Amino acid sequence: MQTLSEIRAVLAERGIRPKHRLGQHFLHDKNQVARLVHAAGVQPGDVVLEVGPGTGALTEALLDRGAEVIACEVDRNLAAIIADRFGPRVCLICGDCLLRHRALNPAVGEALGGRPFSLVANLPFQVASTLICVLLIQHPQCLGQFVTIQKEVADRMLAQPHTKEYGPLTVIVRALAEVRRLAVVKPTCFWPAPKVTSTMIAVCPRPDHGIDDPGGFARFVTRFFSKRRKQLGKIIGRDVSHWPAGVSPDLRPGALTVHQIIELWRLASPSTAE
Repeated sequence: MQTLSEIRAVLAERGIRPKHRLGQHFLHDKNQVARLVHAAGVQPGDVVLEVGPGTGALTEALLDRGAEVIACEVDRNLAAIIADRFGPRVCLICGDCLLRHRALNPAVGEALGGRPFSLVANLPFQVASTLICVLLIQHPQCLGQFVTIQKEVADRMLAQPHTKEYGPLTVIVRALAEVRRLAVVKPTCFWPAPKVTSTMIAVCPRPDHGIDDPGGFARFVTRFFSKRRKQLGKIIGRDVSHWPAGVSPDLRPGALTVHQIIELWRLASPSTAE
């Protein structure tokens, strides 16, 4: 696996500097890279999507496990490094992983070809929460997401009711998946070191979540929490014939559990849910 010195050298040879606006912080700690790959349980022949491969430290570890790697890199200079280093061993897509922050890049979808896959990546901070949600909502063939993200974002996914971190991201992700914190990753594990601490998490879809319209549910939750300071009776009004167990119209969105919000969505009229 690439050392920090090697990462710096390959960038210096091409006159490349990490771009802060793209959230480029290269994970160089080999123990953390190994932990991420191990947690994902990558086996020979597995299809793995890597977003933001950088100079290829994690890519190399995935290939060593025998994975079929589809790498998406928005930075053309870094994409050139991946292409030169791995050639046809990696299916490389140069472009944004998301289409207008609402859907997966069609080129990525075409490369995946509807096959089961996992996301294993040191995610750029700017796309992390959106990409995780897009895969959960729109791509049931994604078997799991094993990623490093900002600790703040991970805390929001793992938050409990009655806390400031608890919100739409918490409910959408936890309704559709189980989230586990795998490790806290110090800034010194990256180069250049970010100003924030990162967290390694596993996001594994719930096969029995029972939400037949994840997109509609996500829209409902987003609108629901946009009025989080209002009481439920004023948000939902007369659209609910009866309230779920433990829920009353004088409560506010942040007081409800994920399960209660799912039940409320199911009881609400179609106009409210959408």
